[in-house]
Parts: sequence; C-alpha cells; structure tokens
Amino acid sequence: MKKAKEKKSNAIWSVILGVLSIAYMYPIVMILFNSLKAERAISTNTAFKLPTAETFAGLANYVNAINSQGFLKSLGYSLLITVTSVAAILLFCAMCSWYITRVKTKISNGIYLLFAFSMVVPFQMVMFTLSQTADMLSLNKPWNIWIIYLGFGAGLAVFMFAGFMKSIPLEVEEASMIDGCNPLQTFFMIVMPMLKPTMVSVGILEAMWVWNDYLLPTLVLDIKKYRTIPMLIQYFRGSYGRVEMGPMMACIMLTVIPIVIIYLAGQKHIIKGVAAGAVKG
Repeated sequence: MKKAKEKKSNAIWSVILGVLSIAYMYPIVMILFNSLKAERAISTNTAFKLPTAETFAGLANYVNAINSQGFLKSLGYSLLITVTSVAAILLFCAMCSWYITRVKTKISNGIYLLFAFSMVVPFQMVMFTLSQTADMLSLNKPWNIWIIYLGFGAGLAVFMFAGFMKSIPLEVEEASMIDGCNPLQTFFMIVMPMLKPTMVSVGILEAMWVWNDYLLPTLVLDIKKYRTIPMLIQYFRGSYGRVEMGPMMACIMLTVIPIVIIYLAGQKHIIKGVAAGAVKG
C-alpha cells in the first residue's frame, strides 16, 4: 500500500515537473524557430508557428548575425572575460577556502562570514558605486574586469570550496608536509586534485553567470569600444529604430548554445560538486 502511494506520488511529481520543463523550454524553442524564419514572418501572426516553405530562411539570419555588428569581436571579449574571471575565481577562492578551513581563528571565521554575507547582498545596492570605483581604478577593460567578477563570484565559490575541504582528512596534508612539501606544494599537489568535483561545479556555474551577464559589463565597460555578446544583442536595429528580429534571434541562439552544451556535459559533476560542497562538513 505504501509503495503504491509512493509510485502515485512520483508519477504526479513527474507530470508536474515535466510540464514545468516544457514551459521553461518553450521560449528557447520559439527563439530557435524564429531564428530560421524570414524577417516578415517574425513580425506577423506566424511568429508562434513552425517555419514553413514560405517563411523558412535557412541560415541567412545566422550569417547576418555573424557578419554584422562586430559579432566575432564581441565573442572574443566574452570569451576573454569568462575565461579570466572563472580562472581567477577557481584559483583564489580555492586558496582562500583552504586558509579559512585550516587556520581556525576569529579572523578566518569572520572572513568566511563576510563571504557568505556577500551572497545575499543585491547587486543593485552597489552597482552605482561600483561603476565609479571601476573608473577610478581603471577596471573598465575586458582584460581586467575579472577582478570585479572575482569579488562578486567569491561568495558562492568560497562557500562550496570550504564545505568540501572540511571533509578532507587533515592527516593527508600532514603526511605531505612530513615528506617535505611546503604549504604551496601541499595545496597544488595534494589539495587541488582532490577538489576536482567542486572545481568543475564552481567553474560551470560561474561560467554560466559571467557569460550571460549583461548588467555588470554595461555599467563598467565603455559600450562604444567593448561589447560582450549579451550587450551586442540590443544593437540589432535597422533604420528608424526598427529591430532586426531575425539576426537578433540567431545571435541569441549562438549565445545560448555554447553554455548549454557546457552545462549538459558537466551536469553530473555539478550535482556531485554541489552535494560535496554543501552537505559534507
């Protein structure tokens, strides 16, 4: 009787979650369909219909998106910002978390609480002062904006890394030091390889955030010189303010596809890393 109730409950939840998944996927599917249509079909009543022989434009919108508005340059800026920011977050936050978990003092506990507190502070509270500070310190270029992303991404990364490191036996590190390793060698040769599941999880989550971020680069970067992919999307405008919907839809798909592939490839690691960083210890 109990198993029958559990099966019925699981079936109900499966249906509910399936419907929610379809609802969440619907906008992306519509963007994909419209990215394959001619411009006139998107702005009419056929926008929510499948492409037909009359409305199908093939890959013309994608070619248009790549060849116009400096797409490749924006792609390069997005890649540069994402790679440098994620690399900095992984390295510095892992080292900081190791210090916090191994040097147990009031100062280290206070630092950990500050990192945890940073996750609940809304970005809108600091965005205006952030813009001014970034201009003062010349942190308004694609090659040094990673410093700002490091500050905003450190909260989640330190929380997950510290949670996992609490489960690592201290005896492993003590044995390496007895063998002659200094602290840096112990961290890079012993601790970091053990952090691989959490590293992958944090890396994918932070990469998704940085790649798709629109507000922070818009506030900090000079939009006339540097445009990331999310910033570029709003510039698909023709004469008299007319929006080029076809190329815009294609640009959105080109932005979404890489990060979706990365997420699907690493979703198992994300689940393992989140469980290891949030449950253990």
